Amino acid sequence: MLLDNYEEFSDIQLKILEKYVTNTSSHVFVLRNLPEVIKGALFSKYSRSSLGLRALLLKEFISNESEAAFAAIVGDTTKENEHAEQTAAIRKAQNFYDRILDGYGDDSIGELGGAHIAIENVSLLAAKILEDSRIGGSPLEKSTRYVYFDQKVNGEYLFYREPVLMTSAYRDLYTNTCNMLFDTYSRLIPPLTAMIDKQFPKNPNASPAAYTAALRAKVLDCLRGLLPASTLTNMGIYGNGRFYEQLIHKLHVNTLVEIQDIGKRMHDELSKVMPSFIRRSAPSHHTHQAFTQFFEAMQAELSSVTERNTNFSNRHVEPGVRLISYDPEAITKVAAALLFSHCNKSLTDLLSHCKQLPEEELATILEAGCSIRDNRRQKSPRALEHANFTFEIVADFGVYRDLHRHRILSQERQLLCCDYGFYIPPEIQGTELEKEYMAALWQAKEAFDTIATELPEEAQYIVPMAYNVRWYFQLNLRSLQWLCELRSSAAGHPGYRLVAQQMAKQVSQVFPAFERFFKFVDYEGYELGRLGQEERKIEKQMQRNSE
Repeated sequence: MLLDNYEEFSDIQLKILEKYVTNTSSHVFVLRNLPEVIKGALFSKYSRSSLGLRALLLKEFISNESEAAFAAIVGDTTKENEHAEQTAAIRKAQNFYDRILDGYGDDSIGELGGAHIAIENVSLLAAKILEDSRIGGSPLEKSTRYVYFDQKVNGEYLFYREPVLMTSAYRDLYTNTCNMLFDTYSRLIPPLTAMIDKQFPKNPNASPAAYTAALRAKVLDCLRGLLPASTLTNMGIYGNGRFYEQLIHKLHVNTLVEIQDIGKRMHDELSKVMPSFIRRSAPSHHTHQAFTQFFEAMQAELSSVTERNTNFSNRHVEPGVRLISYDPEAITKVAAALLFSHCNKSLTDLLSHCKQLPEEELATILEAGCSIRDNRRQKSPRALEHANFTFEIVADFGVYRDLHRHRILSQERQLLCCDYGFYIPPEIQGTELEKEYMAALWQAKEAFDTIATELPEEAQYIVPMAYNVRWYFQLNLRSLQWLCELRSSAAGHPGYRLVAQQMAKQVSQVFPAFERFFKFVDYEGYELGRLGQEERKIEKQMQRNSE
């Protein structure tokens, strides 16, 4: 069962919202009639708010005229029949766009139209499936470190009641286990907050607001492992038509009911604002029917060959990061590519030349490509893309969620399960809270093992975020540099900071000459990692207020 909008609006508010969203009741809707500046600011606030996007729009923008200047930016909101006129204009233009799409037959045409879409009250598992498609779209998701997930609506915790499970013999086991996990999460927040507050008391010179925010982030980072994959979250996505068409194709053929429903709703809502760009993803369209036949046949073939080729006993289950593949000639390839655009020699000749160079001269070439960088935001030359690496990672689902969003890389994960152990935050280890934390996770594993014997895909919804998942990254040195320098920063979660640090270390061990490209990887440990960033944010706010 999908939980539709649980926020209530007055008749006046609904009338206002109708102008700016395509649906005032569904949990999937598209923004419209809003300038990019407002949409960007709205989505930015969205990830750190417990409010739905519509309530946030009313509270922070429409009602906040003194600061947001909403009316001045948007223009006249009282014009009669404007919505009807817009709908008529879209319909009138649809044939024109259809002729262009059919006439040119170029999928890149679909990138000329874009839309912001909000997808609310979907599971953490669904959010990852939506974010699997990364090129052409920009997702944003409610944060588990800024927002408490212990709320109840009508006396019930907010987790997805999966229809197959809810009509099976596992109904009570599923709901009772999810409720138990949320109860434990809620119950541990106060004592853990007091414990960390006592262990890391506020510096008298530190901002109270910054300290409170950092403390909350620390507590929620520790306890997020108790949240099951069924936990409901909110998402915002901006994407072009090509991105949405491909995404909806994939959602329609997914075997999970929730994903199919999201695909249908996305298609319905996007058809109201950009019908020409996503029309081929309609279930009745011949393009989608052909995609379905291709996808199902391919999945059947892969399942068959996988069953024949995985009947062996070797099985690595240890958590951690492993560099499993790289090109031994990576250094000379990067060096040759660095020289290429600055001369009139062929890449073939440059590769031959660089293979003959001593290490000292190769180091000089590499140094020229990185010595001037002053911070991690200064991008390295594309020559670094000639070095490729494959990592296999076993880490908790929370870490995977944070790293999964990186775009310029290839990645694949296995089904969520409880077979690879789970993560216990060091702040909890050895304390009176550890026993209750672990008991909840072991109970969830028992429930998962029972359900997974018959329903392995649906059983994923009950897996807590603390349990490890296996995935791989295949990426080049330039993408790896960005990932490691960004995700090792002091403000990051310690779990993904460790993965980023390990990836940089392992490449540097194999290729010491590449260590220079990781100059902004932060290998330090931090107790309240968010404190510095929260203090800087408050300082900026105070500076703006004084101007």
